This record gives sequence, C-alpha cells and structure tokens, in this order.
Amino acid sequence: MPFHKKKAPNLTRSLQGKTANQSPTTNYQKPMSVFVAVDQIEKVFPLAGGGKYIALKGIDLQIKKGEFVSLIGHSGCGKSTLLNMIAGLDLPSEGLVTLEGQRIQQPGPDRMVVFQNYSLLPWRTVRENIALAVNSVMKDLPAGDRKTIVEQHIDMVGLRPHADKQPAMLSGGQKQRVAIARALAIRPKLLLLDEPFGALDALTRGNLQEQLMKICEENEVTAVMVTHDVDEAVLLSDRIVMLTNGPESKIGQILEVDIPRPRKRMEVVEHPSYYSLRSEMIYFLNQQKRIKKIRARKTAVIARHGLEKVNLDIGFVPLTACAPLAVAQEKGFFKKHGLDEVNLVRETSWRGIVDGMAGGYLDAAQMPSGMPLWLTLGGHENRPLPVVTALTMTRNGNGITLDKRFYDQGIHTLADFRKMLLDSPSQQHRMGMVHPSSMHNLLLRYWLAAGGIDPDQDVELKTIPPAQMVVDLQAGTIDGYCVGEPWNIRAAMEGVGFTVVTDLELWPGHPGKVLGVREDWADAYPNTHIALTKALLEACQYCADPANELEVRKITAQREYVSTDLNYIHLGDPKASTCSLDVPMREYAHHLFYGDGVNRPSRTEQLWHMTQLARWDHTPFPRNWVEILERVCRVRVFSIAARELGLSDISYTKSGIQLFDGTPFNAEDPIGYLNSLRIKRNFSIAEVALDSRPTVAA
Repeated sequence: MPFHKKKAPNLTRSLQGKTANQSPTTNYQKPMSVFVAVDQIEKVFPLAGGGKYIALKGIDLQIKKGEFVSLIGHSGCGKSTLLNMIAGLDLPSEGLVTLEGQRIQQPGPDRMVVFQNYSLLPWRTVRENIALAVNSVMKDLPAGDRKTIVEQHIDMVGLRPHADKQPAMLSGGQKQRVAIARALAIRPKLLLLDEPFGALDALTRGNLQEQLMKICEENEVTAVMVTHDVDEAVLLSDRIVMLTNGPESKIGQILEVDIPRPRKRMEVVEHPSYYSLRSEMIYFLNQQKRIKKIRARKTAVIARHGLEKVNLDIGFVPLTACAPLAVAQEKGFFKKHGLDEVNLVRETSWRGIVDGMAGGYLDAAQMPSGMPLWLTLGGHENRPLPVVTALTMTRNGNGITLDKRFYDQGIHTLADFRKMLLDSPSQQHRMGMVHPSSMHNLLLRYWLAAGGIDPDQDVELKTIPPAQMVVDLQAGTIDGYCVGEPWNIRAAMEGVGFTVVTDLELWPGHPGKVLGVREDWADAYPNTHIALTKALLEACQYCADPANELEVRKITAQREYVSTDLNYIHLGDPKASTCSLDVPMREYAHHLFYGDGVNRPSRTEQLWHMTQLARWDHTPFPRNWVEILERVCRVRVFSIAARELGLSDISYTKSGIQLFDGTPFNAEDPIGYLNSLRIKRNFSIAEVALDSRPTVAA
C-alpha cells in the first residue's frame, strides 16, 4: 500500500500546464465588489496619412476597494495610456471605465495622479504646493480644517523639517513625497501612480515604497501603479497585471500576490512566493521581448517551389534530442526540400514552446511526445488547441537522476528510495521534471507509483527547465529529476548525481520528441508540412548513421543548440567514463533517431499518453478518443514523406506496450486499464470539442 505524507502545497496547480514557480500566481481573482471596472477598452490613435495605431484592445479589469494593482510590461505596451483613461485624462475609443458604477469621462478630484516628474510648482513651498490642492478641492471646509489636513500630510510623508522649502531645495525623493502627500491630502477615491519612483536612487526608492505601503494600508487607499520594476511590483501589489506588446496590447496574465501584509522589504524576499512571482514576471517580459523580435523579423508568407510557405520559425529546447533539427539546418536538409528560410528558435523551456504555438509565432516545434495531445485536450489554460504530429524524431534519451548523497547512503533502487521516504516522513522531498505533458513527467510518475509512492502526496514534483536541473540538484533545492540527455550524464560526470534508472529499463523504445504543428497550420500548408517532415526524417537518418556520430555531436554541442561541452553529448554506445558507478552500473539512455518503427507516429502510444494524462488529472479522458487520435496522428503525412524519400522499406509493426512493472497496456479498453491502476487521481471523462479550426494568419 502506498504511504501518504501531507500533500505538497500548490502541486496540483503546478502540473496544470504551468511551472511550479507559478504556484502562487495564475489568473485567479478573489470574489470582489467592483470599485473600478475597465470593460472591453480599445484605444486607437490616428496616424499621419489616414492610418491608425491600435494601442490597446479588449482590456477587461476589475479592481476592488483598497486594492493595490500594478501594471507592468515593456515600453509602448499601453500602461500609461490605460492609467490615463482610468484618470479621465484620456478617453477610450471603445468600451468604458467606471468608478463606483459611474462612467469616467473627465478628470476629477476623486482620482489623483502622481507623475514621475513630480509636477510641483517651483515658486511654492512644500506646504503651499499641498495647500493649493486642498484649498481647490475642499473649499467648503473651514480654513482651519484645511490647514490641519495640510499639516497632517506633511507629517505623514516625513517632511516637517522641509515644510517651508521650495522644490529646488529638495532632493528627488523629497519632491516625490510632496507629490504623494498632495495627492492623498484631497482624499481621492483612487490613487494613480505613473512610475513614481523610477528616477530615484535605490535607498530613497526603498524608503518611499515602505512609506507608500503604510499610507495606503492605514488609509485604505485604492491604488493603480505603472512600473517597470518587478521587485517593486511584488513588494507593493495585491495583483500584478502584465500587458503584452503593442500594437493591440492586451492583458497577458494577472498574478495574485499572496504575501501577507504588512510587508517589510527584507522580509518579503524570504517569503516562499517571492522568487516564484519574480520569476514569472521575468519570464513573461522576456517572452514578450522575444516575440517582438520574431514579429519584427517575420515577413509575409513566402510561397515557392510548389510549397505554400517556405519561411518557417521552428522552436526547440536545448537537449541532445534536438540533433535532427540542428543537422537539418547545418547540413542543408531544409533547403534541399524547398524550405529556404528556416529560423530555429531556441527556447529555454517547454513552456516557451507552448506559448509560441498558442501565440502563433512558431510555425512548428520540437515537442515532448505527449504535448500535441495535451494541447489538443485543453492542457494549456483549459482551452483545446488542436496540434498534430507526423513524425517521431527521437526515442529513448531520458533517465531518472538522484542526488549523489542517496547513492552514498546505499539508495540504488526504487525500493531503496521508497524505504528512505518511509524513514523520513517529516521531510519534504522534491523531484524535477520538465513539463506535465512530457514523457519525463509521465515516466517519473509511473516509476514512483509502481514502487508504491504517490507522486502527488509522498513527494513534490516541480516543473524546471532542463538546463536548470543540474544547478538545482547541486543547490539542494531538488532531490532528483527525470530529464533528457545530456543533463543526466552531466550530473554524473560532475559528481552531483547518479542515474538510478534509464528509460531503457523503464520502457525501451518509448517515444521521446516529436514534430508538432497546429492543426490549422497543417491544413493551410499541406505541402509545406510534408516537406518539413521529409527534411527532418532525412536528418534523423543522418543522425543514426554511426559514421556521422562525431559530426552530429559537434553540431549539437554548438552554442546555437545545446551550448555545452562536447564530452556531455553522446549518441552511440555508452562509454565507461560516463558510467563510473559500480552499483548500479547504469548506461545513459542513448537516443534512437531512425529505424524500423522509430519515426512513424503511433496512435497506440498516443493512447497510452492519453490514459496517463487522465490518470494524474492533467487532462480529462476524452469520450471521443478515437477521433482525437486520428486527428493528432498524421500517419498519412509521414507515409507520403517516407515514400518520396524512397524509404518505403521502413517497416512498422504494431506491438503491445508493457513497462518495467509488467502491467500490460490494454489499448482495446483504456478505461478499464485506468481503473486497474492502483495509484491515480479521480480522473474525469468528457467530450472534447474540436470543431473550431481557426485560420492561420498570413
């Protein structure tokens, strides 16, 4: 019977298509009474010559009373434009903004803006600048009351010694405090801040941030702030709204900051969510920067050589398994088959591949074998995105690595690992994998469950980019991982880990990486799809030839691809230098690139993926599973590609699937197979509607 520790926090969420670092975030919003509502805002600016620039489109945002919301994004994404429309300084072209149910059509004293440049009158003192606002807005109050309010706010921002000084005699931080005091003194319902601390030195900025937090909390001020500073956003905000690049900027993601108040700068960085939130914002901003570069380079669809499109952006992740893509580029196989302008886009993680496919800025991508199905079944943001595969580019290539300290303790097998967990019930052990849809996740979970270990309750699984695995293992933040080469070999060669089991022992010949394209893309460019499959199939054949091993290793190790030492890249038979442990004697899980039954997509294998994704409640098991498999697996495209390459002698024999534990996979009764598994989640069965086929933009 499996044993159960307390369930790891945020684990379920981390395996729903998001990184574990996202655990405290996502687009979750608390139930709220709407204070400020931004409804379907669109902002269009006219251009010379009669053109137009759409700055913002489809912006929806609700802000509750007393909430602090930050707007973050690259320059030109419309942050200040959105802030100005909330302030009433500008009006939307479409949609509306309301404050307490009333439409905002002009500036008003219920909304006060603090600009980056302070906007103080230079001939007036601190006291007079604040008094000017108070006397203008609160003219019905007795003079004595107005004076009291001014003096209170001078003290509130700590400017009593400087009350009679003019702005020229103040530092930048002091000027900004005057601007904040002036804004708060008129008791606005909403405080709007446009990069209020951007021009200040670090020490002044930190002091002012803490003062602003204190003032807002004590006075229950609702605030919206524009910032470029990710640390500032985490420190001050209840929610962080991230905007995509323009034109037509939209809300890309909303992060909820679950760090309790009151907050202190040095205490915030120690909160478990701090680095997760920070990493999430940095990832988003980096992705937006990369998307901008791709879009700037991208030209209209170029048709040539009888192909509908010859200019392609193809995504990959730096693993040894990317060798066919690297070889197709370096040896000219893409151009040989008419694809004259192929750009290989190096992503740091599989999440980047998902974003590229969902955003439509990648034409195709190297994917974990389960990703086309996972996307099709709605694994990404619970929205089905039909993706097809016509080629399995690699098989094998994965392993499960544990920290070297376990080897030194005599933990050499799955049974040893389970006993260690039983003997340390109070400790939380973490394992890394690269993506919920990946064979790494599914094999790691299968391995653990076969040993009586519940992968959701007895350990914590974290989604980590492949290249970060060894670093995290060495830092002690994880106890092991399942990943593709060269990251298992590298851990062994650097003495920080050992391979406890390879996929040759778990399921020899399992699918590793596949070619994935969106279904609408495949339908729009059928000849291009076949040409792409031909180029990569020929590259796979080249990679599998022993005569090319050293050349392929050198190409794959290059900076543009895996960017690692040549000694970490191995394709053929294992070398003793990489398998130095006496017990157990492990070989690295070398890849299969080409051969009988290697490259043809298999519906049976995809059905196995389907059951495992349902087993762990990553996606529902589709009632219409036969239709899904037929649409995901483009066997016809593979067959045409192989025939046109003269590879008709490649045989394919359908055989059963049986992993190391001896449990046979029943493809005739997948539901019965699921029910027979001892450790699993409460999986769901649902009809997955794939009727909608969006049109690919030119």
